[in-house]
Amino acid sequence: MHATLPLLQQGSFPDIKRNRLQTLQVNLGYRCNQSCLHCHVNAGPTRRENMTVETIDAVIHFLSHARLATLDLTGGAPELNPGFRRLVTAARELDMHIIDRCNLTVLLEPEQSGTAEFLAGNKVEIVASLPCYLKDNVDAQRGKGVYDNSIRVLRHLNALGYGADSSGLALNLMFNPQGPELPPPQPALERDYKKYLLEAFGIRFNRLLTLANMPIKRFGSMLVSKGGFDDYMQLLRNAHCDVNLDEVMCKSLLSVDWQGFTYDCDFNQLLDIPAHLNGKSRTHISDLTDADLEGCEIAVAEHCYGCTAGQGSGCSGAF
Repeated sequence: MHATLPLLQQGSFPDIKRNRLQTLQVNLGYRCNQSCLHCHVNAGPTRRENMTVETIDAVIHFLSHARLATLDLTGGAPELNPGFRRLVTAARELDMHIIDRCNLTVLLEPEQSGTAEFLAGNKVEIVASLPCYLKDNVDAQRGKGVYDNSIRVLRHLNALGYGADSSGLALNLMFNPQGPELPPPQPALERDYKKYLLEAFGIRFNRLLTLANMPIKRFGSMLVSKGGFDDYMQLLRNAHCDVNLDEVMCKSLLSVDWQGFTYDCDFNQLLDIPAHLNGKSRTHISDLTDADLEGCEIAVAEHCYGCTAGQGSGCSGAF
């Protein structure tokens, strides 16, 4: 795999600083039941990185003192970590809003029996990756059979109440482009998704979130192999909008990797660009007793243009 960090360190991205911390995003490990072409984590079935019980304890300890609004769980497939339910339960007891970034098909794995019901019972918001509403495009990006299994899981989630406005069970879908281009306008694409999925399968969901592909890890390596890395970076730079700097997720979010170390975002985590907090070059969540990080400098590089290009892009979709 081609390393992209050396290609991202020219340093022209604007300086930004943190606002008040509101969200802790925790990567529970890089193991996944899928190996998607666009995956910036390079996750897959053979990955063995998994957050330990001790590190989950440290995360829970931090949450119990930090009084944050949201716990955002990601991976890999976060549900594959044996401590997933324990962490969700602890956050629920702290009255936090919880997000599970779910690839949908993981809920069909034999050991995940009852996980969908567990999520519904704990009012967990599901952000489900479905990079297109058409079968051929999804299977090309994520593997043969993924689309049909995703539809099966979405129907089950609907049956549990997910996607219904009155249920309080939020089901949001995540779109990313097939290749090196920016996502189309989010509202129009959401209307297309909702119309097609409802008419074809009777599926309902709340929102569509669009996410630009980041030029790192598996996707970045593919760009380098095909000679398209520089062109894609130029596309992102040319589409940069200063107004989006106020909305980037890193201003209110802290990312924690499977070992417990902290980063300004999930993308920095996979590039191993640590957050510089309280004067330290690398901080473990167990050493972060003060959640007042407002004013801390955010570590940036050229990949950050992926969040500020066009309509903006982040874990909550377009700005």
